[in-house]
Amino acid sequence: MKQANVYLVGGAVRDRLLGWAQSDRDWVVVGATPESMRAQGYVPVGQDFPVFLHPETKEEYALARQERKQGRGYHGFTVQFSPDVTLEEDLLRRDLTINAMAESSKGDIIDPYGGRQDLKDRVLRHVSPAFAEDPLRVLRVARFAAKLAEFDFHLADDTRVLMQQMSASGELDALTPERVWQEVAKALKTVCPRRFFELLDEVGALKPLFPELAALKGVTQPSKYHPEGDVWTHTRMVLDQACQLSDALSVRWAALMHDLGKGVTPPELWPRHHGHEQAGVPLVEALGQRYRLSKKLTAFATLVTGYHGLVHQGLDADGKPALRPKTVLKTLKAAGALKQVETLRALLQVCQADARGRTGFEQVAYPQTDYWLAVQAVVAAVSPQPLIDHGFQGAALGEALTQARRQAIHDFHRTYVGAAEPSQKD
Repeated sequence: MKQANVYLVGGAVRDRLLGWAQSDRDWVVVGATPESMRAQGYVPVGQDFPVFLHPETKEEYALARQERKQGRGYHGFTVQFSPDVTLEEDLLRRDLTINAMAESSKGDIIDPYGGRQDLKDRVLRHVSPAFAEDPLRVLRVARFAAKLAEFDFHLADDTRVLMQQMSASGELDALTPERVWQEVAKALKTVCPRRFFELLDEVGALKPLFPELAALKGVTQPSKYHPEGDVWTHTRMVLDQACQLSDALSVRWAALMHDLGKGVTPPELWPRHHGHEQAGVPLVEALGQRYRLSKKLTAFATLVTGYHGLVHQGLDADGKPALRPKTVLKTLKAAGALKQVETLRALLQVCQADARGRTGFEQVAYPQTDYWLAVQAVVAAVSPQPLIDHGFQGAALGEALTQARRQAIHDFHRTYVGAAEPSQKD
């Protein structure tokens, strides 16, 4: 590109230096104008500032720019771009030093703010005081901590203090629900989502953003079944286990949500949490509404929250069916398992994570999975056709079909033999 210089920037540079497979590649163009970019076939896509797609690779090329804080929240910025903006000025507006490096076309690393040393030292450090102007960066840094968890990055002391000040300032309230959720969803897809929430807690951002999770801290449980400690510790362990079982966002989110009801148990009733499943349902629904989650995602999280206790109780400590056919059928209906089994399988994954998310139980078998899938197959095989052939119709047909399904479950229970397994309580 004539009279302009192009640099690879951001995550691709960081990840290459870490020895990772590179992230999506982003480019900064210094010394160019929108007109010169369009003249060379680049396709404009940016609304707030000039970003272009390469005519062949479709990678993003942004003109070098500066930002100025003008208002509250992460929307309160004005953007200045011109051929006179330098690479160093463009990198200065970035969040962390490890994300403020660039690579020239010759392969030279441009590192004006010490990102390479921080990468070596595994430090997450803000680039400049302007970091505090954007409250979204509190969540972004937490997400980077989760993404880079295998490298054990830690916050620089001055960055921690700054993030604590940002969390206490009330600026987080200016974030839109959709933008907060975008960061949460990205964090849940990382290698270690628990680190995201732990870092938010470290800097005082967990309570203003997720008071339902913060309420789990210090809430005791029966030590016989939960030697790991309080509900907050258990929840993070369950999330870890869920990540080993599934990449699905719905499974990981539901794992995080499943015990919110324990956070509203009156302290005088601790360590017991009778009825916490149903107590948690309105909390999960309210949180989903607050962050404008999809109905499907919230519906699954409420299903897990409301029914994980019954799923655990499907088999007793000796591996024998323990629930009445009526209750089994109710649970299967709630999971939509009379027509398809996918939601039930996902529910069982979270329940298995719940059973394993306890100190000393991390590798325990979960025979309830085999039981529920087996009983689902039995119920799904009950056909309404014989009842129709006998003249049943309308409400009478529905009642007769329900009775036939309950009888099938009853007969199945009489012959079912499962492996014994320590029970999951409370």
